[in-house]
Amino acid sequence: MDDNTTSTLFAEERKAEIVKWVKRSRKVLVQDLIEFFKVSPATIRNDLRELEALGLIKRTHGGAIPADFIKAGFEQDSTAKHVTHLEAKQAIARKAVEMVEDGDIIILDSGTTTFEMAKLLGNKNNITVIVNDIEIAQCLEQFSNINLILIGGTIRKRFHCTIGPFATNLLSELSVDKVFMATNAYSLKKGCTTPDISMAEIKKIMVQIATQVIVLCDSSKMDKSSFVQFVRPQEINAIVTDEHIAPRLFEDISEQGIEVHIANL
Repeated sequence: MDDNTTSTLFAEERKAEIVKWVKRSRKVLVQDLIEFFKVSPATIRNDLRELEALGLIKRTHGGAIPADFIKAGFEQDSTAKHVTHLEAKQAIARKAVEMVEDGDIIILDSGTTTFEMAKLLGNKNNITVIVNDIEIAQCLEQFSNINLILIGGTIRKRFHCTIGPFATNLLSELSVDKVFMATNAYSLKKGCTTPDISMAEIKKIMVQIATQVIVLCDSSKMDKSSFVQFVRPQEINAIVTDEHIAPRLFEDISEQGIEVHIANL
């Protein structure tokens, strides 16, 4: 079969297969597509151009990647994060607060979902909250019923949190009941990942000193990976996410022995 005898229907089928290939492999090369479909380079480039215009893929030099691709090292600053998927984050925060019991000693990881959670802790009694996030600390300071511990260290510019050996050394001396972890991405294989090595180091310590590890992750971050792993799937006790999580992914996470709590929007 050659390019000149390809029917219109086959062209649409070919483009559908290209989209599936990109989603499955996370990238595809033009040369591979030429050889597989036995069509000309011009045909494949036209296919990729049309698929990109429809928002189904993203073209790269020599190939294509998924339309929702985010570079492993990319991270929005705190200001941008506060307005991204805010409704889902607030719903997840409401669900997560239900898991905090009076008398608990907990860690709130640095993040916008944990910030939303902090706003809701005022009705809890005699809890101790350990944080490395300045904005979360300022939020919790208003509650007289909360014992607040702010971990010092080097300030991470534009993210309003502490990192570095001073912070990790202090954390490593503690033991807590629960840690509520923020994450940039979650995948079945890698668990939770983040673009920043320094953030990964302090997050790893938080996980190590906690009896229960609870991950707060909206569905937009699911089935994705970032640069550095900080918690493996087998270290996670529960994940709180929103109702838009894919049903199959919900099942796969549950099969790993992780409790999945769904927050209704």
